[in-house]
Amino acid sequence: MNRSTRGACLLALVLAGCGSPLKERFYVLGASPMSTPAPGGLTYRVEVGPVTVPAAVDRPQIVLRVDANRVALQEQSRWAEPLKESIPRVVASNLAVLLDDAQVAADLRDAAVPADCRVRIDIQRFDSVLGEATTLEVLWRVTVTSGGTETSGRFLIREPAGGQGVDALVAAHSRALAALSRDIAAEIRKRRSQTGT
Repeated sequence: MNRSTRGACLLALVLAGCGSPLKERFYVLGASPMSTPAPGGLTYRVEVGPVTVPAAVDRPQIVLRVDANRVALQEQSRWAEPLKESIPRVVASNLAVLLDDAQVAADLRDAAVPADCRVRIDIQRFDSVLGEATTLEVLWRVTVTSGGTETSGRFLIREPAGGQGVDALVAAHSRALAALSRDIAAEIRKRRSQTGT
């Protein structure tokens, strides 16, 4: 094989390597590994949702905050499900453990028996800074349907990533949602004790 043929083969190999697509990685938010509630009767029903999220992060790609005015889309790091679906699912899973006498679901709109308590979540910030932390800012609303009482609150947490990669950021977001769930659970318990329902 002469020099020009070897050069052409080498160039073809390099171009073939450059043309191969990068492998995509898919992520899901997870419920907190809290202790399992003791078995008992479910005396009331809690519905979580809908959840709103900022348009900037309402996309399949994981969005990294670069600075105050710039974000970067991670084309190879994607959410396996929309945040509008995964956030209520995770919060509902957390609340099911925290409120051990409640049946909690992300969507009870079509259920034969309506929810006794509704939780609405408006995500104001869902920031991810690689190698640093996540920031979750939420306006939430809890409605006890029997008495028509409604309370709202604001939740803000900066959760350290504890690592350098996207995996660490996703885990930090899950921990932040666990803290949000504890905040909401405390309010539900308070409202129910006040209304006697």
